[in-house]
Amino acid sequence: MKPIVEQLVSTVIPVYNRPQLLAAAVQSVLAQTWRHLEIVIVDDGSTDDTPHVAESLAREHAGVVSWLRIDNAGPGPAREAGRRQARGEFLQYLDSDDRLLPSKFELQVAALRRRPECGIAYGTTRLIDEHGSVLKSPFKWTGEVRTQLFPGLLVDRWWCTHTPLYRRSVCDAVGPWSDLRWSQDWEYDARAAALGTQLVRCDAEVSEHCHHSGERQTSAADWERDPVRLRNRVQLLQALWRCAEAAGVADSAPERQHFARWAFSIARRCAAAGLIEEMHVALNLAQQSAGRAGRGAQGVRMFRWLSRSIGPVTTGRFARSIESLRRNPGPNTLPQSFSTNGP
Repeated sequence: MKPIVEQLVSTVIPVYNRPQLLAAAVQSVLAQTWRHLEIVIVDDGSTDDTPHVAESLAREHAGVVSWLRIDNAGPGPAREAGRRQARGEFLQYLDSDDRLLPSKFELQVAALRRRPECGIAYGTTRLIDEHGSVLKSPFKWTGEVRTQLFPGLLVDRWWCTHTPLYRRSVCDAVGPWSDLRWSQDWEYDARAAALGTQLVRCDAEVSEHCHHSGERQTSAADWERDPVRLRNRVQLLQALWRCAEAAGVADSAPERQHFARWAFSIARRCAAAGLIEEMHVALNLAQQSAGRAGRGAQGVRMFRWLSRSIGPVTTGRFARSIESLRRNPGPNTLPQSFSTNGP
């Protein structure tokens, strides 16, 4: 790890095959009113012109922009490679297709200076299209004042990767990024939450999440039948629940019941796909999070009984066949977030 430089904000940008978008993301950091900054671009084994663009940006902005190349491994390992190169007292993660607004660092560093007990500052993120038109602001739950990441993380990763600014000390305590191919940023924030990290919110728009026609890692796919993505989802559920328990999420939190229904839904998908071990893991998580009094506990018990009687695959396929009449979340939970429907 590099020696820490006080006041410096390090921005880590992982990138794969996005030369034009990368240049725009870098420019949004260079335009910050906070001038103590560095940018670490990590090329995740791109196969197009992206490495040449990264090299050109580093040459043009020598001393501020640097870049390195790794074998393709996904966003988590790429961010980790950048984290280990970063020297800043504060860390910013920015995906190559998103942008920061000019006052982000100035506002969030000031907030963390005012509130030394807080480890992460955030503000409002807005959703834009590829032409820069604002589609929604605030995006997700970034307009709300929250002092903790949990229990909300049991429902949604309620901000975007670029929304928060972290103290370097928090990132060091969280440890390395995971190699989960999907939702590794959700898992990362869950570990930060498990440490009891306090949040401070800046009442301002700080970043833009770009909805574009290009490929995203979370692009729509038939993930419900994809064994790799389903296994990834079960791993995420395990991590979220483990961290929620460490964070001391209350038994009465309605988010637990939402999580229980989500885990049960993933269990049914795993059963239909023949992923029996993963089905059992997800069923156990659903049962644990629902508790004895939870509305979903009885459904889990019935599913287990049917699985033993007619087999898990048949049970899972039957359950999936009747899910076209989806029920809305019950009165004791939050509305279901779009981001729990797919990776």
